Amino acid sequence: MAIIPFDDRDGWIWYDGKLVPWRSAQAHVLTHALHYASCVFEGERVYGGRIFKLREHSQRLINSGHILGFEVPYSLAEIEAASNEVVRAQGISDGYVRPIAWRGAEQMGVAAQLTKIHLAIAVWEWPAYFSPDAKMKGIRMCWAKWARPAPHTAPTQAKAAGLYMICTLCKHDAEAAGYDDALMLDWRGQLAEGTGANIFLVIDGELHTPAPDCFLDGITRQTVIALARARQLKIVERAIMPDELAKAQEVFVTGTAAEVTPVSEIGQYRFTPGRVCKMLMDDFDRIAKNAQAASAA
Repeated sequence: MAIIPFDDRDGWIWYDGKLVPWRSAQAHVLTHALHYASCVFEGERVYGGRIFKLREHSQRLINSGHILGFEVPYSLAEIEAASNEVVRAQGISDGYVRPIAWRGAEQMGVAAQLTKIHLAIAVWEWPAYFSPDAKMKGIRMCWAKWARPAPHTAPTQAKAAGLYMICTLCKHDAEAAGYDDALMLDWRGQLAEGTGANIFLVIDGELHTPAPDCFLDGITRQTVIALARARQLKIVERAIMPDELAKAQEVFVTGTAAEVTPVSEIGQYRFTPGRVCKMLMDDFDRIAKNAQAASAA
């Protein structure tokens, strides 16, 4: 399958306050973010022309900038308006939005107080993160080689670019070994998350999920917890050790890209996607379609 490079496409990207032609949205090779990972970003879904949970994502982008020591130079309302503008300009009905804020090229070195903060927002069509076959049968996961860092060693509550380096390494290892994704432990050896999604275990009708003390409390994670509570399911957020997977009847992951995706295998453990997983998949799909209806109204 031919790859369409992301730097050579038609359309528009919102860049520092205005729409610019896609191919013109460039940063210098000496930009601070490229060398020192001083960059935060978001991933958002467009359903029926409407960005799902736009307010929550935009606020998290601002908060992530604060954690990395800089101010995103646009207000919450301006970020939301810009995001909607580029969705309209691209004519995207169902796709993916990538807002990104970063330190520019005014300084080169660890210290970067005088750099300009840039903001860009791009949107493109986005197919399923996992194949339809994997989505229905459940994805296969292996154990990740790298662990999520302790919160006193990294800004773990920011959606920061540098924190995803180990995710790329683990995802590449998993795919090279024939798996769909990898499950990361934290520095204590407890379950943490996939390379881009939170994890849930169904144990005797209850939902158990790792407490997000060293990784992001995902917006899709929060949405699914709310859906589960509406179904009167008990939610248990706690430390979970790997061998507790033996108790789980169902396992699934959640994320903006993954949405709600069942898991069939993690290492030596096997699971069958069942009633709880399908119910929450359907509930999530329903609220996404409601977002479409609200957009069309």
